[in-house]
Amino acid sequence: MLKIEHLNCGYGSVHAVHDVSFDVPAGSIFALLGPNGAGKTSTIMAIMGHIDIHGGRILLENADITYRPAVERVSLGISLVPEGRQLFSDLSVEENLTIGGYARPAERRGQLAGSLSGGEQQMLAIGRAIMAEPRLLLVDELSLGLMPKMVDICLDVLMQLKREGLTIVLVEQNTARALEVADQVCVLSSGAQVFKGTSAEAKSAGSLFATFLGTTE
Repeated sequence: MLKIEHLNCGYGSVHAVHDVSFDVPAGSIFALLGPNGAGKTSTIMAIMGHIDIHGGRILLENADITYRPAVERVSLGISLVPEGRQLFSDLSVEENLTIGGYARPAERRGQLAGSLSGGEQQMLAIGRAIMAEPRLLLVDELSLGLMPKMVDICLDVLMQLKREGLTIVLVEQNTARALEVADQVCVLSSGAQVFKGTSAEAKSAGSLFATFLGTTE
């Protein structure tokens, strides 16, 4: 579904990601892991078309989209659930969903998005993203600010979307939870790729977690 080849990207003259390469098979969950400042969000933003590409290629189903505008990437089947959700808090649930694609019946559709709990807002952010009927869903920091129970619910939603055929790239700081749902993993540190493999391989690499992720999980 998605192929990243020697990606170099950043903001203006600042390079945030250096020579990162990975493949995301169709119908899988691919986790991008790493500490703060590792380049995870920058990689997601490059796939979405929101930051400067300094080198490398981004292929969607073998089509080169490296320099395609972000609006065209949505029409090609890529949607983003951004870090911090970034809902329109003064608009209703239905209006937020309408912005994501087109109106469908929604529970509590008249309630203001800003009055929802953190978990409900995250679910709305996911709903808004899939209103565009994407084939590739980019999810940036799913568990940020959520209670463990809500993290469970949101991860269950991603697993269901995967079962329905959606391909997902998940950026997540909760390493243990990400490895529970991911098929494959790429670990970044200081903008560079330091590990790429299956979730099972990542789980068995204890030194990887201690060195780059600050945990012994």
